[in-house]
Amino acid sequence: MLNFASDINRFQMQNHFKALTLSYKNAPIVIREEVALNEIACRNLLDKIREFTEAQDVLVLSTCNRTEVYYSSPKDLSREIVKLLAIEKGFVATKRIMPHFRHITAHQEAVQHLFQVALGLESQVVGDMQILNQVKKSYQWASDAGMAGPFLHRLMHTIFFANKRVANETAFRDGAASVSYATVELVEELTDHLLNPRVLMIGVGEIGANVCDNFRKSSIENLTIVNRTHHKALELAQKCNARVAYWENVWEEIKLADVVISSVPGDCFFISKAEFEQCGPQAPTFFIDLSMPRSIDSDLAALKGTSVHNVDSIRNRTTQALELRLAAIPAVQYIIADAIAEFSNWTREMTMSPALQQFKNRLEEVREQEIARYLKKLSTEEKALVETITKNMLNKIVRMPAMRLKAACMRGESDALLEGLSSLFDLEKEEFPAADVRI
Repeated sequence: MLNFASDINRFQMQNHFKALTLSYKNAPIVIREEVALNEIACRNLLDKIREFTEAQDVLVLSTCNRTEVYYSSPKDLSREIVKLLAIEKGFVATKRIMPHFRHITAHQEAVQHLFQVALGLESQVVGDMQILNQVKKSYQWASDAGMAGPFLHRLMHTIFFANKRVANETAFRDGAASVSYATVELVEELTDHLLNPRVLMIGVGEIGANVCDNFRKSSIENLTIVNRTHHKALELAQKCNARVAYWENVWEEIKLADVVISSVPGDCFFISKAEFEQCGPQAPTFFIDLSMPRSIDSDLAALKGTSVHNVDSIRNRTTQALELRLAAIPAVQYIIADAIAEFSNWTREMTMSPALQQFKNRLEEVREQEIARYLKKLSTEEKALVETITKNMLNKIVRMPAMRLKAACMRGESDALLEGLSSLFDLEKEEFPAADVRI
């Protein structure tokens, strides 16, 4: 391989993209909530990774269904990152959680995994549109922390473009087969024997707001919203034609409700069995916990006439929209494969660009040295003409190896040609900024 110092090294990092993932597929909810990160914790973990590792292009993603870290490094930093995550969460021992993490150290597999996560193929409810917004936020945090280089910037924008193709070219985004829609569907089924059931929504974060929005299309009409920040609850209630109550009265509202849905993290608010039992005979029958960490005591299910449902129990619900999405999966996978192929070509060209720029600069040195011998004898018009002619000649000379190298990149065979170009022109002795060669 070539050794073009910092420029080449930076772009070679692109071939060492990795992923560390813990999700509903390999970890129970009790483990997921233990490692779940809010925005502040995600940003803190980014800072720790930057300070204590050599990882580049780092993306930290944490939702109710997954906690993942993507990064570029020649070394597998899984253990180091899990330890930093444990420190951020306030515990030291990692032996218990480590087996639940999956380490993806193959570059192409890690890229593929991020595509599939971002576009909803890995979601618990296939095609869940919320995940892309969460990925976008994670990308913003990486940019803010200075942990997003050219590789990650290009990768994320390739993913965003692929998502637009999925929306425009397939039925994968059609319908409302999402966690929020599945929640509303579950409420309808649980309360179909009740007349005008009373539903309480606690928390209006992204998922809570989406649930309320889906209730607008539901037969459920008696919806009350409670949130710590009252004006947010009020704004949402006006959009959803719902009633709003003050946070100070949350337990009174719980007592009045038939269904309680909570999307408030359990470390901020928790409905315990002991407090619930104090609500008396008019207490609700159904609880739905969309929080991470959980905010509803699972022991409530032991009480007569009470059931508790969490994000793991809200499975893919058989709807026409979901069936359309499942049928669209092959088309989505084709778009992903096409996007990854385009992205791989770009990464190879970025590895090639510093060498081509050095080659062009070396020829430019020769051109300038030779022209300097004769320019003093020429008029202003003649100097301009010679400059134009010789620059055109240089560009045509560079054009052929550039085209050959780009074609070799498309075939994944550029290394040998770059080695030859380097040896012939002694390119490794100089460093030039990576740039696309204009031909």
